[in-house]
Amino acid sequence: MYRFGALTIFGALLFSTIVGCASTPTSAAKPQAKWPAKTYYRTAQVGEYRIFYREAGAADAPVIVLLHGYPSSSHTYRELIPLLSGRYRVIAPDNLGSGFSDRPAVPYTFDLLAKQVSGLLAELGIERCVLYLQDFGAPVGFRVAIDSPERIRGLVIQNANAYLDGLTPPRREFFRRAHEDRSPEQVAALTEFVSDTAIRDRQYLRDVPGARSARMSPDAWTHDIALLPTAQDRAIQVQLFQDYQTNIDAYPRWQAWLRKHQPPTLVVWGERDPAFVAAGALAYRRDVPDAEIHLLDAGHFAAEELPVPIARHITRFMAHLPP
Repeated sequence: MYRFGALTIFGALLFSTIVGCASTPTSAAKPQAKWPAKTYYRTAQVGEYRIFYREAGAADAPVIVLLHGYPSSSHTYRELIPLLSGRYRVIAPDNLGSGFSDRPAVPYTFDLLAKQVSGLLAELGIERCVLYLQDFGAPVGFRVAIDSPERIRGLVIQNANAYLDGLTPPRREFFRRAHEDRSPEQVAALTEFVSDTAIRDRQYLRDVPGARSARMSPDAWTHDIALLPTAQDRAIQVQLFQDYQTNIDAYPRWQAWLRKHQPPTLVVWGERDPAFVAAGALAYRRDVPDAEIHLLDAGHFAAEELPVPIARHITRFMAHLPP
């Protein structure tokens, strides 16, 4: 188990790239410092829809794709991207229906989100990449991986479930009811989860009580709320709650994929997360015995709380990947 003190993103930028964690298995070499690259804000046409993405780093550098969760967008990686972009090509898309991507009036499923991400990678000519999965990023990323296993160079797992171990019984029941009960009363209950207050207090501030709340920038929930201005926008997120049971049903398939392909896997999991609990992190070793697992002193949005330690782990992990 690894603990880290709070470091500011700017004061720690160079420090994070040259100082390793002595207890990390791959900590033999100390990488040279790298200045961050400029982040660009782009859109790509993927089929019928426009997908927004943030991109930073040299075009010929190793690629890492950051997949976001609920209720966020690529904005959640605004501190992590600069820490990685000096040595990697970083691509962080907004899911269809989230952030600055298109929001067509279509049924929203995780199959649809994954299809758009796969299409974006094809459009950008990404043949090999590491996928960073957080929250909703797991069902999107595992679908992408199963669809094109040859594209996956490795996985970084951050509070992203592929095992029942990571879901408490009440959380499993929440997703089951969301899927099976489409009554107006249940839809209203799900819609409450997408309210301004719920996004702030039940998502971002839930895991950072007291003085720890200073870790969490109000930019996070302000950005998310601003990009959910209408009932139709919030209904997209409700549809994804309703579809989430399809991910739980697919866990055995994802686990079989992990057993078969044995992708290099780094798990950096905020252990203070009461929704996706730490047992879900440890479960990855059942199918990928060589997975590198770190439980961090953070909650569900660990990349918001501890971007520097996470970047340090990623840098050492990426340095030892096969081509």
